[in-house]
Amino acid sequence: MGTPDIVLCRIDNRLIHGQVATQWTGSINANLILVANDEVAGNKLRQGLMDMAAPSYAQTRYWTIQKTIDTIGKASPKQHIFLVCETPEDVLKLVEGGVPIKKVNIGNMHMAEGKRQVVGSVAVNDEDVAAFRKLQELGVELEIRRVPQEPAEDLNKLFK
Repeated sequence: MGTPDIVLCRIDNRLIHGQVATQWTGSINANLILVANDEVAGNKLRQGLMDMAAPSYAQTRYWTIQKTIDTIGKASPKQHIFLVCETPEDVLKLVEGGVPIKKVNIGNMHMAEGKRQVVGSVAVNDEDVAAFRKLQELGVELEIRRVPQEPAEDLNKLFK
């Protein structure tokens, strides 16, 4: 198994959507958007909507967390992968499964019951925070940034 070229891993509860997908994919020079999400992997309707939002120069894949762990090592060196996940827990499963994620961009985590808003587009609960801490312990760099043009937010806000 080779080492896949994962240029960025992003957490976004909407996964691939609109300008955000295009801006990130372009700014990191990715040519493959891989959505690692158990629900979407089996949902052709959601895949079709995301394919419409993805930039035309990038391929898309929709894999379960397990398939991503099992298969990403077979990626060609020509594939520059933008990995998109819904939750930090999913990212942690990938990292613990051996997926070589170096950096996680925390984009959109919507407000929900039991969550607290950290910055405008990010709300977390204790499980999320625990997953982020564990990712840091495993040497993964974290940043909170909605779109590439904006400066990153203060990461300490996550852990307050």
